[in-house]
Amino acid sequence: MVWLSQVLQGVLLGGYYALIACGLSFMFSVMGVINLAHGSFAMLAAYGLWALAEHAGIDLPIGAALILPAMALTGIAFQRLVLDRSTRSGFLIPVLATFGLSIVLDNLLFQQFGADTRSLAPFIEDLSYDSWELADGLFIGKLAAYIFTAAVLLLGGLQLFLSNTQMGRAIRATAADRDTAGLVGIDARTVNACATAIALATAGIAGAALGMRATFNPYAGAPQLIYAFEAAVIGGTGSLWGTLVGGIVLGVAQTIGAQLNPQGFLIAGHGVFLTVLIARSVVGRPADLWRVLFSARRAS
Repeated sequence: MVWLSQVLQGVLLGGYYALIACGLSFMFSVMGVINLAHGSFAMLAAYGLWALAEHAGIDLPIGAALILPAMALTGIAFQRLVLDRSTRSGFLIPVLATFGLSIVLDNLLFQQFGADTRSLAPFIEDLSYDSWELADGLFIGKLAAYIFTAAVLLLGGLQLFLSNTQMGRAIRATAADRDTAGLVGIDARTVNACATAIALATAGIAGAALGMRATFNPYAGAPQLIYAFEAAVIGGTGSLWGTLVGGIVLGVAQTIGAQLNPQGFLIAGHGVFLTVLIARSVVGRPADLWRVLFSARRAS
């Protein structure tokens, strides 16, 4: 029962990792840009929600209704002022630009809010620690279940958006072949601005989830970026549902590692990431990797 509980907790933790990795993977699939400021933007949203709740007395749902559109507008400005200019100079310049922006954001948050850790848990009352009992001795946290559900709904909503809307189809066409998409009248700048707005809105959702489930500080964005990157790579960069699978694999590895050894939480997660990364470099695409593993299992 203990191991089943750890696996279940890891699956739910994977929902949070899918939230934080979703926007990172989405931006890379459309623009080929690795946004190293993604975690810092999540912290920006978390602090925005905290400030509205703490100083203005605004409930979190109303605060989220204000913060998420603001994050989307920030994404448009980010695309037009930073990415649109830096991507003209090759692959490395956008990486350096987003890295520099992350440092600026982290230090601005530190200057404004100080080094003290904050949390949104006091504003959600007993939801932060309440749980359901599934069986004798098997519990799941309500907040963790809600975050996992939010991840599934977000990924499903994005998939429907990409498949059934004109802008979604334009985003897919630009991701597949930007030059050919331009020949049929698709404005790549507008598409990229929309994609960045979506990515930063998802980062805002992830920041809210982090703030409710744990504490955060101005420099908490870097660890979240690492988890997002690992989940995206494990699941296959550019794949929405693969991001959920990658998050679950990472979360389960971390919880089982923590059960084996107190220091195993991070070690197990990084170990699984490196294993998948090496296997993918040898085999190729994620689908090819899982096909090889399945064939090996059948042969044995």
